Amino acid sequence: MPKGIEATLLSAVVEGRIKPGHRLSENQLAEAFGVSRTLVREALTRLEARNIVMVKPRKGWFVVEPSAEEAAEVYATRRILEYGFLINSAPFTAAQIADLQAHIDEERKAVDASDKTRLTYLMGDFHVRIVKQSGNATLVETMRTLAARTNLISLRYQSEHNALASHKDHVEIFEAIARGDMKTAARLSFEHLEDVEAGIMIDTSPDAIELLKNTLRLDEAPNGRG
Repeated sequence: MPKGIEATLLSAVVEGRIKPGHRLSENQLAEAFGVSRTLVREALTRLEARNIVMVKPRKGWFVVEPSAEEAAEVYATRRILEYGFLINSAPFTAAQIADLQAHIDEERKAVDASDKTRLTYLMGDFHVRIVKQSGNATLVETMRTLAARTNLISLRYQSEHNALASHKDHVEIFEAIARGDMKTAARLSFEHLEDVEAGIMIDTSPDAIELLKNTLRLDEAPNGRG
């Protein structure tokens, strides 16, 4: 059962139904799932290991609010993983291409319907589906985790890279895969993730206290005396 709880919570994060900073009550989750708090805690601990949730002493469990540094690391990891997979992958089979085509069609429908919740899920799932063709369960699970963390980043920093632009990128990546041009697919995937990251609005300006210290030149005051 812990894996079921974990998967359900992860899906809620990927689909944007649970936001960064959201508090997760062990008691409420146990009641909702109809299980003990022990099983809930085990599932949350597994998600903590994946950097999806965190526990604060005397406060409880919370969905992670990624820092600017974490955001940069996640996107860098995704670029390396996806580029590495595609550049080394054999051309996809007809069945694998059909699976991706069906996904692209679903994306188009969600874009036309302006279904933001569905789009949030589909945009991340596109990349999961690509690596899923490898049959490598560890790789797929890693990609699912990265997709969830990417979604938390987008939710917190309000990505400006709109859904239609992402969909068009996905279509180009798919078309390259369908042609068997894995080198081009790898390049397009890398560039797509660069564009998405560039649209993330991350405030890297100094906080108010640091700004005040700099303004007052406190660091220049010898021995703490002004």
